[in-house]
Amino acid sequence: MISAIARAFRTPDLRRKLLFTLAIIVVFRLGSYIPAPGVDYTKVQACVSSPQLNSGVFGLVNLFSGGALLQLSIFALGIIPYITASIITQLLRVVIPRFEELHKEGAAGQGKLTQYTRYLTIGLGVLHATTLVATVRSGALFGNVQGCNNLLTDDSWIGIGLLIITLTAGTGMVMWLAEQVTEHGVGNGMSLLIFTAIAARFPSAFGSILKSQGWDRFVIVMILGLFIVAAIVFVEQSQRRIPVQYAKRMVGRRMFGGTSTYIPIKVNMAGVIPVIFASSLLYLPSLISQFGDPKSGWVQWISGHLVRGDNPIYMIIYFLLTLFFTFFYVAITFNPEEVADNMKKYGGFIPGIRAGRPTEQYLSYVLTRITLPGSLYLGLVALIPLIALVLINANQNFPFGGTSILIVVGVGLETVKQIDAQLQQRHYEGLLR
Repeated sequence: MISAIARAFRTPDLRRKLLFTLAIIVVFRLGSYIPAPGVDYTKVQACVSSPQLNSGVFGLVNLFSGGALLQLSIFALGIIPYITASIITQLLRVVIPRFEELHKEGAAGQGKLTQYTRYLTIGLGVLHATTLVATVRSGALFGNVQGCNNLLTDDSWIGIGLLIITLTAGTGMVMWLAEQVTEHGVGNGMSLLIFTAIAARFPSAFGSILKSQGWDRFVIVMILGLFIVAAIVFVEQSQRRIPVQYAKRMVGRRMFGGTSTYIPIKVNMAGVIPVIFASSLLYLPSLISQFGDPKSGWVQWISGHLVRGDNPIYMIIYFLLTLFFTFFYVAITFNPEEVADNMKKYGGFIPGIRAGRPTEQYLSYVLTRITLPGSLYLGLVALIPLIALVLINANQNFPFGGTSILIVVGVGLETVKQIDAQLQQRHYEGLLR
């Protein structure tokens, strides 16, 4: 492995890409610690370190920003607006026929969709920045902890406007950094920045578990973490390969076709998106309850059942939402009818299955059978931090589970594969061999 890494840095083109990617990551992490204008940084640091801190509503954003949200830095919004815009653009393909046409037009259409995603990212950045500033002014960002309700040094309209513009510009900067990594670096830029933000919190999480739980619990957590990582790697690499045979055909005097290939259907085709959707939807009740009367029954019920993850009702709803969104997202991203039509158009067929409608039905049947264990797997992984809260009281600091570990393992695997593929283009041996 060490010799393979050394070989990667000895290859000029690959070395340039790796160093460029590392430089972008450094810039991203530095921006996470530069305070936004008009923020009382001393008070923010005191509130972040407060043991009464309860930031469950903003936990997902804070996770993807690498802790920058609660630091109120210039990159406080992180890459969340870009992720949300990308998901919305993808989902709109089902609703708006024009978007589906652009998706099928190739590079030109993809470029147009990318431009729409950028515009939507800036719009969502303004919305998120305005919401964040309003939350900071009300003190709700830090769970209404005493002394954390007046964190702005300039509460005038000019100061607030400058803060919103800075946070929105930070979102645009993060989006640009992600696109630069995708174009000139190694791997997917958006995924790598999320990976960096999450992995940067691992050392402090390990240290917190060691300090609060002791060496015995720390060793148990590390052994459990290695087992979880191995299981996730196994499932993420698992796939059902459906064989496809292409018939021979004559074009002029040349013979085409007659080849065999397969359609890979992964056990987890939806990736981490269902967990993000389920988490976001579960944050809404607690967010809405902040605007209600604390003495009313529905607010008290939400506070007691849908705020803390150690509640059984919260766990059940979280698990069921993850299952639902897994089937929903797979149904949107993989269209058996479209795949069957493309196979029929180019003379392909599944051995033993007639082309056309029977092929579509067979693909739908296989997809449903594969998605069921994949959804159960995602639901169980999403519940790991909540179970850790009950067993060792380490929900906020437990790194092995939920959205974080799925992203870290998935992005790590894909990035290593890309480096390996580029090495094999220049050498007979890759990074994994």
